Amino acid sequence: MEPARPDCPFQHLIELLKDSAGKKFYNVAKLGGAKYESLPYSIRVLLEASVRNWDGFLVKEEDVMNILDWKAKQNHVEVPFCPARVLLQDFTGIPAMVDFAAMREAVKNLGGDPSRVHPACPTDLTVDHSLQIDFSKCAIQNTPNPGGGDLQRPPTKLSPLKGPRKLPCRGQSSCRGPCDGESSRSPGPLPVQIENTPLLCPFHLQPVPEPETVLKNQEVEFGRNRERLQFFKWCSKMIENVSVIPPGTGMAHQVNLEYLSRVVFDVKDVLYPDSVVGTDSHTTMVNGLGVLGCGVGGIETEAVMLGMPVTLTLPEVVGCELTGTASPLATPIDIVLSITKQLRQAGVSGKFVEFFGPGVSQLSVVDRTTIANMCPEYGAVLSFFPVDNVTLKHLKHRGFDEVKLKSMETYLKAVKLFRDDQLSAAEPDYSQTIRINLGSIMPYVSGPKRAQDRVAVTEMKSDFQACLSEKVGFKGFQIPPEKQSNVVPVEFEGNEYKLAHGSVVIAAVISCTNNCNPSVMLGAGLLAKKAVEAGLTVKPYIRTSLSPGSGMVTHYLVSSGVLPYLKKLGFDVIGYGCSTCVGNTTPLPEAIQSAIMQGDLVACGVLSGNKNFEGRLCSCIRANYLASPPLVVAYAIAGTVNIDFQTEPLGVDPAGKSIFLCDIWPSRGELQQAEEELVISSMFKELKEKIEKGNKRWDSLEALESVLFTWDWKSTYIRCPSFFDKLQAKEPLPVESIENAHVLLHLGDSVTTDHISPAGSIARGSAAAQYLSSKGLTPREFNSYGARRGNDAVMTRGTFANMKLLNKFIGKPAPKTIHFPTGKTMDVFDAAEAYQKENIPLIILAGAKYGLGNSRDWAAKGPFLLGVKAVIAESYEKLHKGHLIGIGIAPLQFLPGESTSSLGLTGREQFSISFPRKLSPGMTLDVKTNTGKHFHVTASFDNDVELTLYRHGGLLSYTVRRLL
Repeated sequence: MEPARPDCPFQHLIELLKDSAGKKFYNVAKLGGAKYESLPYSIRVLLEASVRNWDGFLVKEEDVMNILDWKAKQNHVEVPFCPARVLLQDFTGIPAMVDFAAMREAVKNLGGDPSRVHPACPTDLTVDHSLQIDFSKCAIQNTPNPGGGDLQRPPTKLSPLKGPRKLPCRGQSSCRGPCDGESSRSPGPLPVQIENTPLLCPFHLQPVPEPETVLKNQEVEFGRNRERLQFFKWCSKMIENVSVIPPGTGMAHQVNLEYLSRVVFDVKDVLYPDSVVGTDSHTTMVNGLGVLGCGVGGIETEAVMLGMPVTLTLPEVVGCELTGTASPLATPIDIVLSITKQLRQAGVSGKFVEFFGPGVSQLSVVDRTTIANMCPEYGAVLSFFPVDNVTLKHLKHRGFDEVKLKSMETYLKAVKLFRDDQLSAAEPDYSQTIRINLGSIMPYVSGPKRAQDRVAVTEMKSDFQACLSEKVGFKGFQIPPEKQSNVVPVEFEGNEYKLAHGSVVIAAVISCTNNCNPSVMLGAGLLAKKAVEAGLTVKPYIRTSLSPGSGMVTHYLVSSGVLPYLKKLGFDVIGYGCSTCVGNTTPLPEAIQSAIMQGDLVACGVLSGNKNFEGRLCSCIRANYLASPPLVVAYAIAGTVNIDFQTEPLGVDPAGKSIFLCDIWPSRGELQQAEEELVISSMFKELKEKIEKGNKRWDSLEALESVLFTWDWKSTYIRCPSFFDKLQAKEPLPVESIENAHVLLHLGDSVTTDHISPAGSIARGSAAAQYLSSKGLTPREFNSYGARRGNDAVMTRGTFANMKLLNKFIGKPAPKTIHFPTGKTMDVFDAAEAYQKENIPLIILAGAKYGLGNSRDWAAKGPFLLGVKAVIAESYEKLHKGHLIGIGIAPLQFLPGESTSSLGLTGREQFSISFPRKLSPGMTLDVKTNTGKHFHVTASFDNDVELTLYRHGGLLSYTVRRLL
């Protein structure tokens, strides 16, 4: 541990961890006694981070005390959050890393050591947003979309496949048996390789590594994005604290959850909780693992990388108490969606949610991360599940060693961040508490004609019988009472069966995204296993099928050993596309169709899809029910939906004993054990091996081992930005007044960051398009602003280029303004460039709520590079105001009740704004115009930190000077 400063008020909290040689930690539990123990777990994480990162400037003792006094201060004060690490995806990561490369240049130019420029905390960048689908067929004959770029050479020649190809197993260790020739397979046609799916071994339905579609898309991706990838490669090699996850490894949230999350950091024998901010919207998933994480904008993550905390309004924390025991028939999907619905109804927008109570232990980590990932559905900032025994068991299957797990558990218990149902400790004191009884969550099916008509499984029989009697409509079939007991005998394959109203004739587990969850698919497989072992069967006339969401689903059904049992019941893997739900079903046998028509029967289909419109499956099937995969299998075994699972058996075993659904339904314990031990562990092992083994294309990329990045001045993707062109002094100069500034834009209310920041495609007639054309690129090669975020010349030209921008100078929506010295109407960039050549400073006039919308780094960077020195607005979106300060633009505010119209300002004037040598937060400043008007504005700085950043010309310049 770095020695605490002598004036640190919290150094007395440093302790040695029991039974862990030499490991230290801040025992924040000693700080507040009972007050600490009443804090929600998520607030305890914020508190520990503030104690550990105290510096007396960015994090003050007052901040720590405010967090400790959370109960009284929530919603009333702002506090710093110092996350342990940062997660970037490539689109938002490239401008941040370009800034770091440029800062190295600036530090060197001022006589400093450029190698000292690196993120202040571990930063992981996943290259997962660059992939485009150039190839989507197994027979690859498409022409790749060049998608822009600076490659002036012909694309690599991609040879199409020549005729049918053999599909080898390629040494898959999990694929048992020989796969080398025809002699190894049974007679019959080769299984069909479905388009747009992972390639499978045709003999064992095992996924084959690296299908050609994937390889071809990756090949084009590496060609199209070579410049950016080489830059990332240099970053990973030469910038400390930067780790790059190369293309083809996985999505940011998946890699974050399955590989990057530490849960507890151990750095130089100092232990502290893992926490993360990320630019990926799925960052909140990790809260299900006990890692405090939230999604933020690119400029916030860059600030954290530069050593700045994220500023949060101390949040309300809603406690969600889970009680009771879930119904044995309720699947994890039922539970997750029910909890999500109740949180949405409770109104938790903008708040933290934290789960507690005995019911939490019934949720697997997969369930928890799914709930945490659905924060946008119910509006919470994050949904936190404290670490408990379920978490530790999951981490063990993920590959954490026993020593590390023991140290982690000891530490978390010492600082009271470990949740234990067995202890009688009082629960935290929450802002409000929502109670959800898991026992009230019932499994449902939907039907018989519309997906929105939900029916509890326990009421299925009575509801179906009611539908028979109701008038024809959304649910009714209007079957006369005397015909409702009709039974029609039918002979099929030499045996006689009886069909009646409610008879199931189609049962399909099909490829819909909500059913690719391992738990529900495994549930179906385990139920099938128990059914087969009990001697139950599915009647042969029922059209059964299994179409998993991907080859990976097939893989874990095989690895868990349940696929043969599904097959025994008739649920064979038939492919990987939409089938039954879009009506692509093999016609029913003629004898079955005739019997249905003869008895005017309401025959049924049961499927695990999302569409069940009447007649969609087959013209003779009038009732269609959507159900979870296990229930599809159950109804197939029963042969009818006209059954009460609680009182009626599915069938009888060979000995004549009645077998009820509860006898074969897998318990949550069985399900979670199979999921963790057979699926999760193999998935994590595969991902870890993939990352550690590396990527041949990534490994072959050249990246110079130089402290400074070698800029290619011909590049239109990556360019050294001009933020530091005027940075010369090692100390900031006094704040200068703004003299005779022209107004670049005169805007109204609610101007959003979408109006300001470059986004989307690059319009052909725009300033950015003209720039790219001058570099020899054709419109097809322009790509998007998102892809060119590493080029400040493109992004500056795209600032205020939104076609919906309403500039009062123009009077209609257009990305135009007036250059007043000449009176010409120009693109905003062209006017700004002309003003800069004339050394005329610029300001922006705006109405209320300037800067609404999502966090966008270029909504501040762009105006700065256009030459904007200040914005005068009626009010600001707080987040954007902080961004303006962080880049060096002064946020000034009209006095209450005043505006451009009340002051009689047209915006055509020239403005002079006086800044005193000793500027302070909230100070009133004088503004004069060349027409003789005089008024006052407020310097909208909230604290000394913001003033310090502004005096330095923004956070980037402040960081450069701090490293000298």
